[in-house]
Amino acid sequence: MEYVVTWQEQPTGSDAEYRAAQQRVLAAFATGQKPASLTIRQFVARVGLGGYAVVETDEPADLQYFATAYAPSSFTVEPVVHVPDAVLAGTRGAG
Repeated sequence: MEYVVTWQEQPTGSDAEYRAAQQRVLAAFATGQKPASLTIRQFVARVGLGGYAVVETDEPADLQYFATAYAPSSFTVEPVVHVPDAVLAGTRGAG
């Protein structure tokens, strides 16, 4: 199953706290210790604070990895399907 993960970084109290938070994020992804069943298809930063990831997993608990790696941030996780699959499902449901 594929998901789009959206995160919004929370403002921090000082420049030093912000830089420390960014270093934690870099360290979390540099270690390569993400769950083996989690595949990151796309990983992009939004202009400003936050970003998006398209991930695939059959283990919804894998999504907790982002919440842990990107603390402190707020997250939205939405299941998605590819457009051709959505159209096919829609035509089956309409008939």
